[in-house]
Amino acid sequence: MINKYRFFVCASIMLLLLFFASCRSARYLEEGQALVTDVDITGVPPDIKERAAAYISNEIKPNSRLNLTIYNFFNTRKGKYKQENRRNVGEPPHVLDSSLVELSAQQINRYLQTKGYFNAFVTPQVDVKKKRAHIDFHVSLGKPFLFGHIRYRADDPAIEDIYVQEVRPKSLAKTGKQFDSADLLDEREKLYEKLKERGYYDYVRQYMRVGIDTNTVSKQADLQVEIQDPTDSTRHAVYQIDSVFVKVILPYGQTSTRDPHSVVDTNLRITYNDETGRFRLKPLSRYMYLLPDMRYDLKKENQSYDRLYEMNGFRNVKINHRKTGNNRLNTFYELTPRPVMANQVEGEFTFSSGMSGFNVGNTFSHRNVFGGAEQLEVKMRYGVLFDPRLEGSLANKIFNNDFQVGVNLIIPRLMIPFENSSTGTYGLPRTTFSSTLQFFQQDQTYSNRYFTNSLNYIWYTSPRSQHSLTPVSVEYRVGRLDEAFQRQLEDEGYLLYVRSNNREYFGLSAQYNYTYNATKLLTKENFNYFRVGLESSGNVLGVLSDVLKLKTSTEGERLLFGVPYLQFAKTEIDYRWYRHLGGNKQFVLRFNGGVAVPYGNNSQLLIFEKSFFGGGMNGIRAWQARTLGPGNYNRADLPERLRLNLRNLDQLGELKLEANAEYRFRMLNNFLGAKLNGATFVDAGNIWLLRDNEITTNGTFKADEFLSQIALGTGFGVRLDMDYFIIRLDAGLKLKDPQFAQGEQWVIKELFNSREFKQNYYQTHRPDRYNFIQYNFSVGLPF
Repeated sequence: MINKYRFFVCASIMLLLLFFASCRSARYLEEGQALVTDVDITGVPPDIKERAAAYISNEIKPNSRLNLTIYNFFNTRKGKYKQENRRNVGEPPHVLDSSLVELSAQQINRYLQTKGYFNAFVTPQVDVKKKRAHIDFHVSLGKPFLFGHIRYRADDPAIEDIYVQEVRPKSLAKTGKQFDSADLLDEREKLYEKLKERGYYDYVRQYMRVGIDTNTVSKQADLQVEIQDPTDSTRHAVYQIDSVFVKVILPYGQTSTRDPHSVVDTNLRITYNDETGRFRLKPLSRYMYLLPDMRYDLKKENQSYDRLYEMNGFRNVKINHRKTGNNRLNTFYELTPRPVMANQVEGEFTFSSGMSGFNVGNTFSHRNVFGGAEQLEVKMRYGVLFDPRLEGSLANKIFNNDFQVGVNLIIPRLMIPFENSSTGTYGLPRTTFSSTLQFFQQDQTYSNRYFTNSLNYIWYTSPRSQHSLTPVSVEYRVGRLDEAFQRQLEDEGYLLYVRSNNREYFGLSAQYNYTYNATKLLTKENFNYFRVGLESSGNVLGVLSDVLKLKTSTEGERLLFGVPYLQFAKTEIDYRWYRHLGGNKQFVLRFNGGVAVPYGNNSQLLIFEKSFFGGGMNGIRAWQARTLGPGNYNRADLPERLRLNLRNLDQLGELKLEANAEYRFRMLNNFLGAKLNGATFVDAGNIWLLRDNEITTNGTFKADEFLSQIALGTGFGVRLDMDYFIIRLDAGLKLKDPQFAQGEQWVIKELFNSREFKQNYYQTHRPDRYNFIQYNFSVGLPF
């Protein structure tokens, strides 16, 4: 029993030791002290309870058991805490402090009043036993107050009109709704933004005051909103922009060798001074939305900040204003550039299908190639993957080599031959020219050479909508199979695979992607996310081949420059439903589907670069990437050598259906300096072929069978949130595996007979092994 469940036994023992070690912390305290082990708030609904808990002092909240155990290890001696030379490791014990208890009760009471519970009482109750303290903040809420009559008055009729027409109708504070001070703060903020956008440069939030009367009607809070003038004799003024000055300055500590001078752009009426001598005014002024003779507008000022930072050429942007009299402003843009050139070296270890390897890369960047913050990137990457199943020394265990070099030129505007309305209002438009050269070789199997050139446009039509269009992508590929491997494939009847991979081709494709709400993915809100991608290759060439009577090969493929060209159409949809459940709890539903249809020159089989795969860290996590499907396909039908050499390449599909459900929650607020989050999930789906081929059996999509071919997995994950990035470890457990016959797909029933099950599987699938649990380590959320 112990041998079979060794992992679970060891993990349980470690957790118990950790628990008892932290519980013994109370014995290290002095007489009269008590360790806070439990804090609770009773008498309130769950949603209010979670938010009210934030007002309890952190110094009287229970310690993290792990951090407290670490602290005890380094700071105790002879059964007591050290009085001197304490090490700042872990977390010191949170000792009961009556003053902090009373302060926390007051803070909770004030919070409840902001939610309309003006008659609430908070009574702290402390129970101390054996130097351990339990604190219960007992709340008597009473009935909440509702918004009553709402009256308003503004000293300035113009401002009152803006308030009545644009702010009040959208206010969250409505008569009959439960009182919430957050609604009033939101209304004040909206008025501030509207007036700042209308030129009221001097307006501040404090000019709006709200009087609350709770004595007129029982359980009702009447409001009196007043918007005051600066003084009794002056009105709020609307300001115009007079002159605009732009200055590009050197970073702190650097001095310029150029003589100070300014240039006046007569078309824009901008005085421009570039101490660095590297930037042109016209590309920068495109995203300076405050210009001479315009009314001051806070919204345009914020847009200027956003777009100038997004150009990636400036480390600091400042926009200041100076009054010149007669309600006019001079506007000053001050830009501090980033270093012109940068170099970044990256490296990572990879684990895939029982193999391991590494990737190293280098990226050289020039951030201002033509004087308009255009960015040039030169990237080089080399990766190698080792297969421990291969015989010989380490050099002989190299499974594949991958070398790539690419050049990207990113221009911060849309370079198109006609007028366009994309001025960067909602996001910085970009034009990217890319070229990539790749050399890939897999041991004793095949090698590929790729050369790709593309033109891409990105623009925004709303704060939530992003468009990406690649009108032209030119690709040239030469694929060669290893001669011995090719002969083996031919002998065993896999001619289709030989024809698909032992070839060269030319591709001329176009792509379009639309994304909705991508900026909200890391927020705790209720929202929907949507992405759709379309790709097509060979349509134009297909028409030209008919018109120009292009040559065809002996196999009937149409040729361009003596090379067959790709023909396929592909689409993919990703929809997600996010719901915030309060605090740090979130529930996510996701559907991901796609179809790729090969035709013409590719009518028999889609090239694997454009195919779908199942499993992986961002899909069905109980399976490794490219080890699921298609359909009921089982690799036991392959000869052993082909199972080794065809790793992943025979488990591709042209149709994908996938669904995920994930519940996310906070585990520890402070774990080794970061936040520790947890997640439970259920993943379902598979991939299929659209038509039978001679490589894969039982993999074709059939409407009356596909539901029985759905794979199902579940699992648990932990995420270390470092604010700037998230480190994720997910453990997926297989529940239903479609590679087996109908009555044997629920593999979860074999979990406690796993040794015998795995041995039998290995005998029929050598060298593949079966794992019930799949670990996925990565950076970032799965979706």
